Amino acid sequence: MAEISERNKEQAHLDSILGQIDQQGDELARQIAKDKAEAKDISAHFYDDIRLDFDDYSTSMDTALSIQQQQQMLKERDNAWQVNARELSTLKRLHEHPYFARVDFQEEGEDPETIYIGLASFMDKDKNLLIYDWRAPISSIYYDGKIGHVTYESPDGPVSVEMSKKRQFMIEDGIIVNMFDTDETIGDQMLMEVLSEKSSIQMKSIVKTIQREQNKIIRDTKSDLLFVQGAAGSGKTSAILQRIAFLLYRYRGNLKSGNVIMFSPNQLFNDYIENVLPEMGEQNMVQMTYWQFINRRLPKMHVQNLFEQFEDSLADTAIGRFKDSLAFFELVTKYGQHLNKSGMIFKNIYFRTKKKPFFSKEEIKELYYSFNENYKLGNRIDATREELIHRLNRKIAPEIRKAWVTKEIESLSHEQMLSMYDRPDQEFPSEEAERKFLGRKIVVKHLAKVAKGINRNHFLNVRAQYLAFLRAVPKMTKLEKYGISESEWAEHVEGVKEKFKQREIEMRDASAYLYLYDLIVARQTNIEMRYCFIDEIQDYSAFQLAYLRYNFPRAKFTMLGDLNQAIFTKDESSTLLKQISGLFDPEKTKVVQLTKSYRSTKQLTDFTKQILRHGEKIESFNRQGPRPQVWGRESKEEAGEAMLAAIKANDAQKMTTAVIAKDLASAQEAAAWLKEHGAKATLIRDANQRLVEGDLVLPSYLAKGLEFDAVVMWDASKAAYHEEDETQLVYTIASRAMYKLDIVYAGEKSPLLAVDPATYENK
Repeated sequence: MAEISERNKEQAHLDSILGQIDQQGDELARQIAKDKAEAKDISAHFYDDIRLDFDDYSTSMDTALSIQQQQQMLKERDNAWQVNARELSTLKRLHEHPYFARVDFQEEGEDPETIYIGLASFMDKDKNLLIYDWRAPISSIYYDGKIGHVTYESPDGPVSVEMSKKRQFMIEDGIIVNMFDTDETIGDQMLMEVLSEKSSIQMKSIVKTIQREQNKIIRDTKSDLLFVQGAAGSGKTSAILQRIAFLLYRYRGNLKSGNVIMFSPNQLFNDYIENVLPEMGEQNMVQMTYWQFINRRLPKMHVQNLFEQFEDSLADTAIGRFKDSLAFFELVTKYGQHLNKSGMIFKNIYFRTKKKPFFSKEEIKELYYSFNENYKLGNRIDATREELIHRLNRKIAPEIRKAWVTKEIESLSHEQMLSMYDRPDQEFPSEEAERKFLGRKIVVKHLAKVAKGINRNHFLNVRAQYLAFLRAVPKMTKLEKYGISESEWAEHVEGVKEKFKQREIEMRDASAYLYLYDLIVARQTNIEMRYCFIDEIQDYSAFQLAYLRYNFPRAKFTMLGDLNQAIFTKDESSTLLKQISGLFDPEKTKVVQLTKSYRSTKQLTDFTKQILRHGEKIESFNRQGPRPQVWGRESKEEAGEAMLAAIKANDAQKMTTAVIAKDLASAQEAAAWLKEHGAKATLIRDANQRLVEGDLVLPSYLAKGLEFDAVVMWDASKAAYHEEDETQLVYTIASRAMYKLDIVYAGEKSPLLAVDPATYENK
């Protein structure tokens, strides 16, 4: 009876809060309508109250002030309704999910307090806080502490309180459907309810279920590098998105979403997470993939994409590992410093004909190195540009006298001539003066293209410069210590040159190529970015991370990933933290381990962690489900039938299935088989496709960071997966499943799936 009475009291409190939310919402809606109407009215009658008089200075000034006044009023009305519209949007979100927790506590010497925690703050008309934003300092006691003595960080320093109650709510349509008191951070009961929800094509906010270790990540404000190593499904990405929301709240006024950038594994993943921040009332940060970051600066070259990276034969060779390393980054830096003294390569600048250069590469080189040794690379390029423009201006007068200019003047129509005059009634003292005037206009117009090329550094031969750097590498370092012979390196450089001829560049070369260019021209780095987030860190090389650090010198970095899921960097990922930690102050570097997996059922986690060499560190969450099912068949046809049977069983339970294959060719094979047999499944070929509702077929490298109710691993045969360094790939595929995993193969099963037979079921 006491429990019913307590629930009734809480329901009455909720009803009161919802009533006040609705009342404020109605008032705001009326105010917005009024402000919009007034803005429309001011706009419609803008000039009615303005005396337009430009006869003398004083009346012109009155007119200007009158216009300014009207504009100011219009701006104020526009701003008022936009601010109110944002507030109304927050109230609408609070009406759906007002709060999810209550905490009772007492600070020493103060009266006991009760606070309710939700997605955003809410005050009554007297400015009393009825709901506290989950990001407020006091709210951290809900996430961090157990009943009893708790300390939280306030803007004025640490505050200690005695917590006497921690209550959690599940609220639907204004009704408390469940509530429970807990001594834990977040009770398993609440986690179970949230985690048992079906997957969707959009990630959901996890504010209600943030765990203590995730809260440490979210509220960290001191680290220059926060490195989060987390098992598959441990809530890494969710915690990071909440971290972004927290930082935008904590530094409101000084930090905007445009000062935060997130690098994600692919465009599919960007789509998947795009609603999380708006659900918390924040605008999305700048979001892109590393490929997009590089590709936008190399529009005339084909940069190796995700599919090509996966198929890359160089990925796990000594040369590939060397070019991905921090040592290679340091060699580019060293080579850039050497170019200050000698070795720069230039291109001829042409005008109208390729027979003779307008400025020869020899002339440009002589000019470049004519500046004294105090000039750094960037100063040299600036001074070279300025001098070339100066020399270009001196070439205008002699060019006017050339025959091609006379010919072009003679071909001008009367209308074309008039359009070139400074004013329609322009007169000239002589025909020669008119010819000179028109000649100058024509020459300046044509030379503008040359000037544009100079200002854009088109006289630099960056491709030849990069090849020259590669050829210089054996003189700068001992290649044998990286397991590379000089002949292998020379052959590799020729391969890079051939790719350049085809206007193609590999991703590892693209990063080094752009870094070298940036050093040569002293390109301005981005000092506006204050926070840089990198997801799926295990698929980045140390070189790429050093290059991002160079690009965002003022940013604090948060890197997260699972070194057990390295697809592109394979075993190199295990040394990644060691390599990049040298880029940051060790005193301001923090490493957080998340070992508990929440995504999958206990049965799935206990199965998938056996695939890894050190999988025993991963803890499963006690959510029950069926054991994985392994479908071994004799032929591909029979394996296809097994895949179809697994999908049909999942469809009957209204679960979304993702058929995940090793590569694109294998995914296309599975999709073609399903289509032929009447099954509806969307093939995701590349990262630019949108996620859609329903069953999907996709290659492994596009599944990063995503999760699905059910996964069918297609072609888990020995023929497809037999190399030890494919262990992470098999683990990544299997760990995408939340509830059900089916493994299908023909012939012999992959030795990488040699796990305890008691943890799966043969079908």
